[in-house]
Amino acid sequence: MRTWTSMVGLVAMLAAVLGPVPATFAADGAVVIPAPAMDSPKAAGPPQTAVLAGGCFWGVQGVYQRVRGVRNAVSGYAGGAKETAQYERVSGGATGHAESVEISFDPKEISFGEILQIFFSVVHDPTQLNRQGPDVGTQYRSVIFYADEAQRSIGQAYIAQLDKAKAFGRPIVTKVDPLKGFYAAEGYHQDFLINNPRYPYIVVHDLPKLEALKKAFPARYRDQPVTVKSAN
Repeated sequence: MRTWTSMVGLVAMLAAVLGPVPATFAADGAVVIPAPAMDSPKAAGPPQTAVLAGGCFWGVQGVYQRVRGVRNAVSGYAGGAKETAQYERVSGGATGHAESVEISFDPKEISFGEILQIFFSVVHDPTQLNRQGPDVGTQYRSVIFYADEAQRSIGQAYIAQLDKAKAFGRPIVTKVDPLKGFYAAEGYHQDFLINNPRYPYIVVHDLPKLEALKKAFPARYRDQPVTVKSAN
């Protein structure tokens, strides 16, 4: 369970082991997967949103903040009730919430399917059930929270496509669930990776994702990330 108290202990332990953090961190490499066969066409229109859960929201937000076409990425909670959408309660694992990120994007620049391609190949391991790396519990599950039938169809079709191609060697456990509500997380969680690039947890688990994004999707990578503050 990744509670805030346990994170303090983890930080101290990692800091002692790691010592000074280098300026760059080598990526493990993204999983190479095909683009979705079913996708929405790119077209001018108002911003659209995608809500995705794939482990700790610090890294998920941090990746999408560096994706061209993304206008904002907000850490938060989805899957449970509004009154239980607080970090300490969600961390207990009994609220039904998953740590999630609401991604606002320009449909002329990037499609929902392309958002998902990055989700599956860079953001997280979609074959891990109710966990990501050291974080264990249903609050870290993999979910596509769809806003409409088009997103549901694209998400389900893409999972079926990747499973058929045996893209990961193991079945994908990502759920495709209706979005019933998204609740922004506390302010100290927003832009966490940007504000804390040398935080040991970020160094170990999330900076490699940025390197993988840059390597696997160079045309999508942006050097200057969008922030919650600048978007608002």
